[in-house]
Amino acid sequence: MNTDAGESIRVVIIDDDALVRTALAMILRDDATIELAGEADDGQTGLDLIARVAPDVVLMDIRMPRLDGLEALARLMGQPTPPKVIVLTTFDADDHVLRALRGGASGFLLKHTPPAEIVEAVHKVAAGNHMLSPSVTAQLIAQLGDDAAEPQRVLDAQALVTTLTVREREVAIAVGEGKVNAQIADELYLSMATVKAHVSRIMTKLQATNRVQIANRIHDADPH
Repeated sequence: MNTDAGESIRVVIIDDDALVRTALAMILRDDATIELAGEADDGQTGLDLIARVAPDVVLMDIRMPRLDGLEALARLMGQPTPPKVIVLTTFDADDHVLRALRGGASGFLLKHTPPAEIVEAVHKVAAGNHMLSPSVTAQLIAQLGDDAAEPQRVLDAQALVTTLTVREREVAIAVGEGKVNAQIADELYLSMATVKAHVSRIMTKLQATNRVQIANRIHDADPH
């Protein structure tokens, strides 16, 4: 992965819409630190491309022929060192986005996102951060309340949650309520740096890659 300072960020675009691919390619090429490593028009071709060029970040549509983005994401996340994935979508909080974030995506972008924000998202995700706006995160977390967890998922989540300290659990519950770091810091009388450190440890312990996955684990561990 070429994400060290001074090295370019290799990006692959996977979308069945040629116009979307062309627009994204033009946006990314305007940034000297981003290298467009390739494009694909469906999930299977995209997986083959990723295996050849080993990108750092993948911009991937959810709805595609042959192999959709959700299945392609699942296959990528099953690899030892998968690239960071940003899912592309037309709708900001549909079920497909929630499933993608649960499945390990590092964030998502609406297809009409301004160019500067697309470039910023690529840099953030390549650096190991997550690209989820607080408002949309809250919408997605709210959807968890309508989802009944399977018995095995409940047991798995409960086992993970038991690894948290008391304070980490308080922070995780707050994340699960859709609260941003500033709110958590105020409510728990913590510094922002401490909250960020807690969230980072919580992600590791709960095997989560984003805040929606933290919320999902907390929801599954206490389904009543």
